Amino acid sequence: MKRRVLFVSTVHPATDPRIFYKIAPSLAKEYDVFCALPNTKPVMAENTCTIIRLPEFQSLFLRLLFSHIVVLWKCLRIRPDLVHIFVPELIPVAFIFKCFGAKVIYEVQENLFKKFSIKTYNNAWIFRKLFRLFDHWARKNFSLIFTEDAYLIEYDKLAYPSAIVRNYALPSFIDTYRSDRPLTSTSPEIIYIGVVSLERSFDVIVVALATLKKSYPNFKMHLFGNVRIARDKVEKLPGFDEIAENLTFYGYTDQQKVLGYASNAVAGIALLKPVADYPESYTTKLFEYMSLKVPVITSDFPLYKNVVEQSECGFCISPYNADLLSEKLQWLIENPEERLRMGSNGRESVEKMYSWTSEECALLSFYRSLLKN
Repeated sequence: MKRRVLFVSTVHPATDPRIFYKIAPSLAKEYDVFCALPNTKPVMAENTCTIIRLPEFQSLFLRLLFSHIVVLWKCLRIRPDLVHIFVPELIPVAFIFKCFGAKVIYEVQENLFKKFSIKTYNNAWIFRKLFRLFDHWARKNFSLIFTEDAYLIEYDKLAYPSAIVRNYALPSFIDTYRSDRPLTSTSPEIIYIGVVSLERSFDVIVVALATLKKSYPNFKMHLFGNVRIARDKVEKLPGFDEIAENLTFYGYTDQQKVLGYASNAVAGIALLKPVADYPESYTTKLFEYMSLKVPVITSDFPLYKNVVEQSECGFCISPYNADLLSEKLQWLIENPEERLRMGSNGRESVEKMYSWTSEECALLSFYRSLLKN
């Protein structure tokens, strides 16, 4: 009989790419996997995991009040051998599972000690205090998985084993859902995947696109991600009125649908300003664009330059330089052969160095070591 593994998150969408399309299928090869995630619609589990639907609240207070009770009510009866949590708010719940004999993995996906400085919601002082308390408990009582090497600087004293499982791209998944629609030079398309915020240079992107429109008035930009800027502030950004008709905001979208647009883009933008933990953490979109054979325009952080410049798959620029961003976009539009070369270089680098295949091995090895008894 296979050992039972339970994933729990009260924040991640039911089709979160890392959980639902990478970790769950990888572990389903050896374990019975259950995924308890916020979900308002049925999703296809693709025979990799059993979906447990949790209520969906943006408010942390409401999640603490209601969602955690639902987690216990629905999931304790599974009697999992291992519980893998993806957000710190679930640490107290994980202790209850541990009391019932389950091993626990706490996955650290961001450095909240630095990230609180830019959070615009669920950022009250009481939540910061609770996070520090819960995080201290986890270090002393759980095994940990980190998505970035840099997090080990913060988490240097741990009582239980830990592992690094980076969030690299999964080329086989991307190839299944990508689309190869022909590109028309008169209507170049640009892709943006991820949260839309000022910290991710949306104000700079708008100014750059307003300049680009003078040469390519019919360009299109597809933005897939939640908008974390107030609507009135978006509309007041310099240049926004000029390009509003060229932008399409889809909100958070299942990656299966995103890939059909992304593969037709002349560039994928992943510009982040040097705030919080951004300079020391890879943006996952970097590797997804590369896997899609889409040239990347990203920040000139040393961490990113080490990937992009060595791979020759795009440009690393200042996240404040709108003129340079516009210049690079226009160059990619007008140099299709170089654009294709960069795209191919990116894909080759992913297959050699930045593929989920290596991370899957690390994940499975870590699980086996924890569940060997």
